[in-house]
Amino acid sequence: MKVDLFDFELPEELIAQTPLEDREASRLMIVDKKTGNITHAHFRAVMDYLQEGDCLVLNDTRVLPARLYGVKEETGAKVEVLLLKQLEDDQWETLVKPAKRIKEGTIVSFGDGRLRAVCTGVSDHGGRMLRFEYEGIFYEVLDSLGEMPLPPYIKEQLEDKDRYQTVFARERGSAAAPTAGLHFTEQLLNDLKEKGVHLAFITLHVGLGTFRPMSVDDIDEHEMHSEFYQMTEGTARLLNKVKEDGGRIISVGTTSTRTLETIVQAHEKFTESSGWTDIFIFPGFEFKAIDGLITNFHLPKSTLIMLVSALAGRENILAAYQEAVAQRYRFFSFGDAMLII
Repeated sequence: MKVDLFDFELPEELIAQTPLEDREASRLMIVDKKTGNITHAHFRAVMDYLQEGDCLVLNDTRVLPARLYGVKEETGAKVEVLLLKQLEDDQWETLVKPAKRIKEGTIVSFGDGRLRAVCTGVSDHGGRMLRFEYEGIFYEVLDSLGEMPLPPYIKEQLEDKDRYQTVFARERGSAAAPTAGLHFTEQLLNDLKEKGVHLAFITLHVGLGTFRPMSVDDIDEHEMHSEFYQMTEGTARLLNKVKEDGGRIISVGTTSTRTLETIVQAHEKFTESSGWTDIFIFPGFEFKAIDGLITNFHLPKSTLIMLVSALAGRENILAAYQEAVAQRYRFFSFGDAMLII
């Protein structure tokens, strides 16, 4: 299957640069996955489409303020560092720009020396292994010095760091937000619970591979990036009970979807587990875990639009995206939402 089959024309002005002040104010497109029928609403209308006994599955990962600006101690040359993955203790896999300035043994200083990093290894494409030195608690130092690593298509500065976190973010470790969850408020979640909708939480730490464009022409040749996931025993028990009782599993975001499908594909049911997933979901995939999906509008020719096409059909999704452009929906991380059900 060709990657070009998932291309569409998107006017640049529809790429949302800033979040709405009210999380619930986003628009919502409801797509019937069987017929392709489209309904327009606002996000709070999810209340009308979720029933007592259904279960929303939310990704509780928390985005790290993972972009750091520092200088080489030896020369004072400016360096940008992006934290990707904690390896052990204070060792991190990072991306560095400009990479040629940082060799093994180079020391980088951030915040007038409040945080220092020694390069302990070099990998391809700007990758560097850094060991950090600091006083106090690393994440507190990072909170004071780091910036949110917003996607490359967002050019505006984010005034409020918390607006790139979901209201239920708990587990530190993401390089990007699970953006479908950004539309929920505490009030909306409480109202859903009062209606009898279950809330379940899983963790998948989103990697920067999410934003990398596909560099192949054929889908079968694409190598998916790997991301860490975790499901607790309590969540697995709840999800299995919902299925047994005839309720629907509604995944919030492609990250939650990938986690749920990874687990059920491996174990035939929801089970406590953790590990790394590189699952690639595209048309032809047989869903075993989810019944519906809340998601944002995605990049052309991305693995994410392929995932939603697998659930609702490529033709239905491309028609929905064409309608979204015509109706001036806001796209990508800070944009509007789609409910596929």
